[in-house]
Amino acid sequence: MTCTPQTNTTLEEIAAKLQAYNTFVICGHVSPDGDCLGSQLALASALRQLGKEVACVLAKNEPIEANLRFLPGAQELVYAGDFVGEIDVFVGVDVPVRERIGAAQALCDQAQVRFTIDHHAVDSTMADYVYVDPEAASTTVLIWQLCEALPVVRKGDITTCCYTGLVTDTGCFQYQNANEQAFATALALVREGANPASICREIFQNRSRASLALEALTIDRMLIENNGMSALSWLTLEDFEQTGAQKADAEPLINTLRSVAGVRVACMLRQQSDGIRGSLRAKDDTDVASIARKLGGGGHKAAAGFSLDCSLDEAISLLQKLLAEAVC
Repeated sequence: MTCTPQTNTTLEEIAAKLQAYNTFVICGHVSPDGDCLGSQLALASALRQLGKEVACVLAKNEPIEANLRFLPGAQELVYAGDFVGEIDVFVGVDVPVRERIGAAQALCDQAQVRFTIDHHAVDSTMADYVYVDPEAASTTVLIWQLCEALPVVRKGDITTCCYTGLVTDTGCFQYQNANEQAFATALALVREGANPASICREIFQNRSRASLALEALTIDRMLIENNGMSALSWLTLEDFEQTGAQKADAEPLINTLRSVAGVRVACMLRQQSDGIRGSLRAKDDTDVASIARKLGGGGHKAAAGFSLDCSLDEAISLLQKLLAEAVC
């Protein structure tokens, strides 16, 4: 455990403080992944055991990925801009900065007290009480520890949600962040009822035909450069229209690029109506978060993302240059 300098409390202290309040709003980052949603829903389940009133909100008004809709409580998620009610406590999970909570910024301001529980290391904070441990494989690892400090039963929905966050953020324990703590937490979750086969079937074995069509396009235009050490590909708005695909159908494709033999760093670009969204992955110690930060994004050393306000051609050229600098 190595917490950031911005951390000013402990999980035990957070657990004690949470019990003193009654109404909660829990939010994660825009375009929530399995760790983000799993953290929200696991904490909500624990707080409801204590008789608290809890709402889990979405930072942006968009549907969650289809392969995460199995999560217990996912059907109760509400867009932050539509939430109306009292807020004693705002909890940001898997998100370190205000810019990433979108419409929930107003709810954060409305709350009496604010907490952050996260594993993304940044230089700023958005809460009164902050706990950030970058060595945690997922934020759900920290939520699992927090629940241990609460007078709740850590079974059922909590284990399903926490295991989902852990397995998605470690790529089924294939990524560099799959450390000893990650495996120990996985064992504890399974012992308390998490079903790895069922969870992984929902997440990783549930792709649409449209997603496979996008994968074919991704592979067809893939650029393997820098002596085979980098892989870059992209999807256009037209690709989505022609295949009938949704944004979530493109999520697995960065791992397709990453899986190519010899590739150290992979980048997937996706054209959107308001610009370009990019994902970066590393197979070695290359720090892709440093690449993302140059572009106004961020993330982890081995997995990061960014957005660009430019044409697709400009984005491709820029990333070719940055990938070359990163691996050479």
